[in-house]
Amino acid sequence: MPSIIPAPSISIGMKKIIFTIILVCFSFGLCFSQSKNLSVQPIDSSLSWMQSHETSGEYLDEFHPLALKTLERGLKSAPDSITAQIHESLASWHSYNGFFSPDSVVHHAEKALGYYLKANNKKKIADAYRSLSIDYLNTGELEKAQEVLFKSIALYEELGDDSGLGSAYRTLGVKYRVTGDFEKSISYTNQAIPLLEKTKNYSALAIAQFNLIIGYGELGEYQKAYEATEVCLEIVRTKVPEEIFVPVRAYSYRGEVYTKAKDYDNALKDYLKAWQLCITHIGEERCATYRTEIGKIYLLQEEYEQALDHLLAGVNSYEEKGQIGFVEPYLDLAEAYRQLGDFEKALHYREKAYANSEKMLEDKISSIESEMAIKYETGKKDEALASQAVLIEQKSKTQTLFIVIASLLLLFLLSLLYFFYKNKKATKIIRAKNAEKELLLKEIHHRVKNNLEMVKSLIALQSAQIEDPATKDAMIASQNRVQSMGIIHQKLYQGENLGSIEMKDYFINLSEGILDSFDASNKVRIELAMDNLELDVDTAVPIGLIVNELLTNALKYAFPEQQQGLINISLEKDSDQNLKLEIRDNGVGKTRGLAPIGTGFGSQLVKLLTQQLNGKMRERIDKGTHIEFDFAR
Repeated sequence: MPSIIPAPSISIGMKKIIFTIILVCFSFGLCFSQSKNLSVQPIDSSLSWMQSHETSGEYLDEFHPLALKTLERGLKSAPDSITAQIHESLASWHSYNGFFSPDSVVHHAEKALGYYLKANNKKKIADAYRSLSIDYLNTGELEKAQEVLFKSIALYEELGDDSGLGSAYRTLGVKYRVTGDFEKSISYTNQAIPLLEKTKNYSALAIAQFNLIIGYGELGEYQKAYEATEVCLEIVRTKVPEEIFVPVRAYSYRGEVYTKAKDYDNALKDYLKAWQLCITHIGEERCATYRTEIGKIYLLQEEYEQALDHLLAGVNSYEEKGQIGFVEPYLDLAEAYRQLGDFEKALHYREKAYANSEKMLEDKISSIESEMAIKYETGKKDEALASQAVLIEQKSKTQTLFIVIASLLLLFLLSLLYFFYKNKKATKIIRAKNAEKELLLKEIHHRVKNNLEMVKSLIALQSAQIEDPATKDAMIASQNRVQSMGIIHQKLYQGENLGSIEMKDYFINLSEGILDSFDASNKVRIELAMDNLELDVDTAVPIGLIVNELLTNALKYAFPEQQQGLINISLEKDSDQNLKLEIRDNGVGKTRGLAPIGTGFGSQLVKLLTQQLNGKMRERIDKGTHIEFDFAR
């Protein structure tokens, strides 16, 4: 009979540890089971799970199969907007985790854009254009990046989306940063910052500082780069503490600036801070590549043992991830080994650096080699054709003539094709430049309109403190004059044509503003008897001021004692392009022999503007006041 061995006693602390292990295992099993079961859940549930884990390090093995399964189901039954979001989530996951090439990110981003275009969701289309521009920048397709970015800017302006517009300007700053135009990068980033602040888009605001850190650093304005880093870190600390990777990159970018300034002690502090923050949030294994930066500084400080430790860890991490397209870390590692006297390993890593350099050069010329191979094959075919041509010539001169004519036609067509593609490329460059100039011109009109609004507000504040009625009326008239010009600049930056104004719509806005300023909306009605008519700015501004003066005069004097009134405005163009403007009211008219009421400045202004436009003015008093203008073009 076997002896009974008493069970060993378990302490309370050991019980707590065992309970914790069981709870963790249970939780992991539950989460894993949940992710597995999502493949049979509704598509919306699977998509929500994907979106919540697309930028996390969890479920690395489960995410991609589940996402592809969800996409397969979405293509069969989901609306276009849902299918677009699935592609968008896949693109985000590919980009975040770095398991796939940038081309796969572009593929899913382009698919997402296509489905948003089908769904006709302008906001999502604009966001997709902006996101795709970043993906194109990562693959070196700079022309495509600029093209889709300008499309997003146009849509954001149409939607009045200041947050999106700010993000688009920030991305435009990234584009110019990538192409080495750091002054433009800083300029567009500074345009983005007020919009991002206004809309409280703090994540994008913090990331926008990266352009300033790098741009000022490259231009040698180191203090400004350091200040931009502090602004970035403060935004994250106070507004978006969940943005865990923004400080990591900010410290890393500032470390590069310190390195350029040869302030190696501060550079080392920032690189170490970036590495430690990364470890805190996603673990040491995935952050090892940051150690190449630390090793570089130790190398510059001639601390070769420490440099070797960090460089070796960083390079090994790059190689384990399959990222082999780098040269400088290998050269730094080779230098560290050389300084430590291990010449064999120094030579080994220097050869790796040269091999990578050659590989990168080979990749650049691979397309040229392919083209040469095609030309070689074409050349062999041409030789065969020439040989056949000799035989054909011997048989028939007629057939030879036909081949010569066909060859000439082919050469002609190839020439046309060459010039077509050459002109197409030149046209694309011109369009990009025109788009940028148009954007700047709209910005100018926008700023002029804002400045006029400020002038109008200052006049309103001043008039509120004035008690004299005559002076107060003069101030209100000045407000309306400023407003008439401000509306024109508003129409210019909101419209598609930057050189002309649609006058009927302009008169409507002008009339509503004047009625509001006199609180006469319920007393006087203004009718516009005219077709749509576009005029250039030089003509529209004086005509707008004339109409403003006459409407102001009518509202002040034509309808006393709360009399209900009607004002008619018409503007038309005859076959000789001459303009005829008529303004009539059914008010009390003027009493002959009486001096005009007011200062007379408005009448003088109307006469001067009429002369400026080479016009004539006629006034009739018949059941009200009827004023006609003829402007010769």
